[in-house]
Amino acid sequence: MAWSIAEVSRMSGVTSRTLRHYDAIGLLPPARTGSNGLRYYEESELLRLQQILLMRELGVGLREIRAALDSRTDRVTVLREHHQRLLAERHRLETLARTVARTIAELEDQEDTVENNGTMKINRPENLFEGFDPDYDDTEVRERWPAAWEEAQPAIQAMTDADKERWQREVTAQMIRLADLMAAGAPAAHPTVQAEIATHYQGVCQYWTPNAEAYKGLGRTYVEDPRMSANYDKIAPGLAEYQAAAMTVYADDHLN
Repeated sequence: MAWSIAEVSRMSGVTSRTLRHYDAIGLLPPARTGSNGLRYYEESELLRLQQILLMRELGVGLREIRAALDSRTDRVTVLREHHQRLLAERHRLETLARTVARTIAELEDQEDTVENNGTMKINRPENLFEGFDPDYDDTEVRERWPAAWEEAQPAIQAMTDADKERWQREVTAQMIRLADLMAAGAPAAHPTVQAEIATHYQGVCQYWTPNAEAYKGLGRTYVEDPRMSANYDKIAPGLAEYQAAAMTVYADDHLN
């Protein structure tokens, strides 16, 4: 039995654009292509796609995924490696669960101590982000700009736990500074706001170099991704929209 690219996209959740990209780079060629150019996939391709998605969830880059799938490595050895990665991911998710539980407990303890501006004070706001990977919010980039996403993977995968902790502190500190500027009424185009966004852009460029469209798209993920927007709202309601607007101004003024 064969399935069209639209059917595979629907059943797997992988966009047709991404499936075509996988074909173009030799990662997942279709079983056949019809006379009308439509791609068709059979069971062996679906199994290969499952392996691709598993390794992608584990943070493996596309080049490494292709090398692993195309190699003659013993399957048990490969599965053992995946198992170790899954155990590490389980540990990360357990850390995330503790992070959320700690935030809930802290907010519940402060229900009766709302500050004048109607928001609760978060003690040690960097704790909001313990256990998060710096690349967990890359869906927009990964789907729309797969080459850029691939470019970022070596730097991301090279990060140590200390690097991630430092990144979390820096991101949180910048979010708080932007929240203060937003509360003070500074518009997105204000020079001080734009200086913060310039720092943000340089931080992103440690991993990949977005053009104007890509940088705006990254800003949209802060608003549209429920996980991201929820974390921004914990700092200050409306902060995600504020930063996204400032990123759009920066992209229009400084990027091609």
